[in-house]
Amino acid sequence: KMTQQMRDLQLAQARKPLGPSSPNAAKRLYRNLSGKFRVNYTSFDEGSLVGRGEKEKLRKSYLFQSNAALFEAVELQDLDRVQEMLKHYSPEELDLNTPNSEGLLPLDIAIMTNNAPIARALLQAGAKESPHFVSLESRSLHLSTLVREAEQRVNELMAQVVNEAPNADCSEKEKQLKAWEWRFRLYKRMKAGFEHARVPDAPSSVHLSVASSSSLQVTFWEPLSINSAVVTKYKVEWSCSPTFSPLLGEAVIDKLKDLHFTIQGLVSGTAYHVRVSAYNMKGWGPPQASLPPFAIPSNWREYDGRAPRRRGQAEALDHLLGQVKTVHQHCICHEPCKNQPQSRKHSVSKSLKHLFHPGSKFLKTLKRGLYLTAIFYKDDNILVTHEDQIPVVEIDDTYSCLLMQDFLWLTKVSCMWDEILWLRQCVTVSQSSCSCILQMRFKMLLAISQMQGLLGIQDLGQVFFEPIKDKQGNILIVTLKEVKTNQTFESVRWVPICKLQTNRKSVSSPEEPTALDTLLISIQDKLAYHQRSSHALSPGLYLGYLKLCSAVDQIRVLVPEQLPNILCHVKIRSNPNISREEWEWLQKMASMEEPVPTEPETDSSQNPLFQELQVAIKELMTLVNIPLQEAKDFRLYSQEVLDFGDQVSFLLLLPPSDDVCTAPGQNNPYTPRSGFLTLPLQIFELGEER
Repeated sequence: KMTQQMRDLQLAQARKPLGPSSPNAAKRLYRNLSGKFRVNYTSFDEGSLVGRGEKEKLRKSYLFQSNAALFEAVELQDLDRVQEMLKHYSPEELDLNTPNSEGLLPLDIAIMTNNAPIARALLQAGAKESPHFVSLESRSLHLSTLVREAEQRVNELMAQVVNEAPNADCSEKEKQLKAWEWRFRLYKRMKAGFEHARVPDAPSSVHLSVASSSSLQVTFWEPLSINSAVVTKYKVEWSCSPTFSPLLGEAVIDKLKDLHFTIQGLVSGTAYHVRVSAYNMKGWGPPQASLPPFAIPSNWREYDGRAPRRRGQAEALDHLLGQVKTVHQHCICHEPCKNQPQSRKHSVSKSLKHLFHPGSKFLKTLKRGLYLTAIFYKDDNILVTHEDQIPVVEIDDTYSCLLMQDFLWLTKVSCMWDEILWLRQCVTVSQSSCSCILQMRFKMLLAISQMQGLLGIQDLGQVFFEPIKDKQGNILIVTLKEVKTNQTFESVRWVPICKLQTNRKSVSSPEEPTALDTLLISIQDKLAYHQRSSHALSPGLYLGYLKLCSAVDQIRVLVPEQLPNILCHVKIRSNPNISREEWEWLQKMASMEEPVPTEPETDSSQNPLFQELQVAIKELMTLVNIPLQEAKDFRLYSQEVLDFGDQVSFLLLLPPSDDVCTAPGQNNPYTPRSGFLTLPLQIFELGEER
């Protein structure tokens, strides 16, 4: 077995030192480096180095060893080792695109030995082909030179081994001979792979869709051929002519993790033809035309020239709020409230000390009334007072029945935590009317101010969608806030939730728990709800199901537990845009009062959206437990597409008009399966905005 690198490797050109060049040497190098692969090179004891020069030398040595190990793994066609190295290290750490002493890159070796799995792994990691191969002739000449020089070196070493008497030098020459014989076979295999390769076939499929009024989305799949060399890049071309003359533009795609491309800067209303061709080391293959053969950049709003629903609304509301504040600046309500804590913003680290201050006004127990509690959590820990209590303040000790309208008003206030002082001042001047509603809301603002002052934190988070009630007459409003920073605070501790639940001494019976006990029992569910309600959908077009149910004082909407800030939904496709042509088809179907498409039709191949809707409707009906035959009476909302930013849009599926909203006492024959809940409509709207 070989035990060292070839030291006398001399080729025609001046090249950098080569790593071990035999299978056994490569295995030993990989084994020796395997421990180092678990840490970054900066984990070495740099304190023992003298100056930056030593550190840079160590860094280069580490990179060289990693690079050499990667080359050997590729040459040995060891896919597992290649994938492990690519997983743990970046292309820069592996020196992935720096040629070795033969002017080759790892990707060159993989594609010329026709090792498709390793080549694809390298391509997805960002590997490139050697820039030295500017033509087929240059690649062929380079390979021939490597084979010729390796063969010459093998002959020289063989002659030396035969002619010299057995000694230590002869043993060294035999090792070098075996290493060169192995490399000679590798180069011949690479040369044969190049000579037998042919240009790639056309991509197996090219799909063209309208991404916006000025762009098209091109999605393609690699060629089906298995005899051709590995494809390393693709070319997308577009033109207004089906003959592609003249050519309007082209783009070369060499990042092959996702095979799609967006053509930007197109003219709305103009038809564009698109084709895609593949490239390997033998050159460009034939192009594949898209399906459909052309597309016209457009958007559904162009159908009737409709402006975006929310254009300028946020700015208008900010302006209106500013005007209201201006009006109140010189009135009596602008005077500072006597009960208001100092308005100076405290730092979190300083103000959290109030949690442990003897004069803290946090409550330990509830005594029949309305209360506010703030849950701050980080990972599996929760913030508590110095007595290991969740922060609770009193809103009203005589209020045992929370009106839904007051609660919903408070949820809207949660969007203006920084404006509580101003809101208190405005409500104060209106108390002369003796309105019970205003008095209660003023008490809510006082409690919020007290909580903010004691915690030293303005933002109390999101209000949980329903208050907690117990049989003792207590009502607990809960706010939830996740603390994502790793900042630590003096005299403040985060208590594990499980420990808080275990150590709490309950004063209630299991049959009739207090609101605080109920909170602790269900706190994991509430934190999970809070986290899920902030999740966002991936880009795409979705089909949503609108189902409401009404009560005496509120309307509730059906939502999935896993994403409670969005209607029940399924994804139609990854492209969120509805083109003008697709919207025209939807309008035509709505005007003819056609049922929603649940059964396949023979003449639907010309409208991909039709087929996509069929699949989505079936999936959605199964999700909400509605028989498919009932969907024939459903209808698509045809007034607009609901756009949530630029990347997510919704089409709405509506039940028959009499069943959109279930009235109190009305029986709903189709109850959704587990995994759903109903939220007050106002809560859902706030969650949607967040």
